[in-house]
Amino acid sequence: MELGGSAARLGCAVAVCGLLLTGCTSGGDGPGRPAAGTKSGGATGAGPSPTAVVDADPARLPRTRAQAAALVRGIMPGPSAFGPGTVRREPYESDPRRWAVLGDSCVWEQRALPEDVLASLTRHYEIPARGGKGPLRLTAVVTAHRSAEQADWESAEVLEEMMRCPSQLLRPGEVLRDLTDVPNALGDSGNGFADDVLAESGTYTGDEVGGPHPYVWEQTRIGQFTLAVSARGAKGWTRRDLLDLLREPHATMRAGLRGAIARRTPAASAPPSAVAPHSPETAGTTAPATLGGGRR
Repeated sequence: MELGGSAARLGCAVAVCGLLLTGCTSGGDGPGRPAAGTKSGGATGAGPSPTAVVDADPARLPRTRAQAAALVRGIMPGPSAFGPGTVRREPYESDPRRWAVLGDSCVWEQRALPEDVLASLTRHYEIPARGGKGPLRLTAVVTAHRSAEQADWESAEVLEEMMRCPSQLLRPGEVLRDLTDVPNALGDSGNGFADDVLAESGTYTGDEVGGPHPYVWEQTRIGQFTLAVSARGAKGWTRRDLLDLLREPHATMRAGLRGAIARRTPAASAPPSAVAPHSPETAGTTAPATLGGGRR
């Protein structure tokens, strides 16, 4: 992404939405998105990952795409993180050299990573239909940028999506509508765990599950990293159900990242979640995915 273009869009966001932290909603049946990714105090400081929520060790931060791909894979959750009965959805894992972009035609598609992104990995999961409830589709995404400022601008890109796309096609037969985003900086609305938080909700309609059903997407930024989880509903699932399912895996991802990048001291060592790249759930992943819409 080009920082100059994002800066212009961020300026428009202030004019369109007013105060950033109030969130925005579009009229009609289109999605609403705010000027997200408000800057935390250290976002433009020295080093690749200034952050107020972890004492990051520069020596443990990735500098190459290979290092970043290994780090993000190591903190990705397996299916069991979302609860009993959750299974891999095929294709399970995306290509970390690509990420999802909302194209000019308002369709999510996979593209090569821009220069400012070191790696971006998506995993897809599903809770199969049971007990009168339809199949629930879930995703987790971790992206490593070269700097915290560039990660911040990733969140700011949602303004462009709000302005130009009244609805979004995840892939053929799957559509998001009525989106509302609420950003919170560190210290706002109970956010004491990330430099920035962005929460999105709306409706999801799919050929296989009908709809509209609830849709939830949550993203946190810690330094140069963004971590996101999402759930696309089906019959019998409420928005509260989706939020409850996403809470623990999202927290586990944040803990894993902190353990992977934090400065080590003699009295403390990295938690198990930070060193689990070879756990049974992360071993033997499938070939790179071609499934679009990874960030959602």
